[in-house]
Amino acid sequence: MKYLLLSYTPAEAWDAATADAPSQEALDAFAAYQKFEAELRETGEFVLSEGLGHPAVSVTVRKTDAGVTATDGPFAELKEVLASFAIIDVASLERARDITARIVEVLGEPFEIRPIMGDDFA
Repeated sequence: MKYLLLSYTPAEAWDAATADAPSQEALDAFAAYQKFEAELRETGEFVLSEGLGHPAVSVTVRKTDAGVTATDGPFAELKEVLASFAIIDVASLERARDITARIVEVLGEPFEIRPIMGDDFA
């Protein structure tokens, strides 16, 4: 079964002016994460992982009574922002929790686990 792992980071920790210049602590955490990702590649459980751009450069598209509109930036003021995602393909939710716990241990930020609605749910 595939799971989407969503990483959140405190909004105040992600300043748009410095978003392209990660701290040494962030670089060290990412290096440790990359080692764990390599382990998941070896077991065949890794599908995809990507960081996301700063919320200040996002666009929100929604349907309104006036039609479909697009606005710059996130819709609401947020305490935490979606920072990255990963997709894993594992045998069980328990395995997904184990993997996510290891990632949280390395990166220190909360993650959300969501099943991907695909053939497994048919």
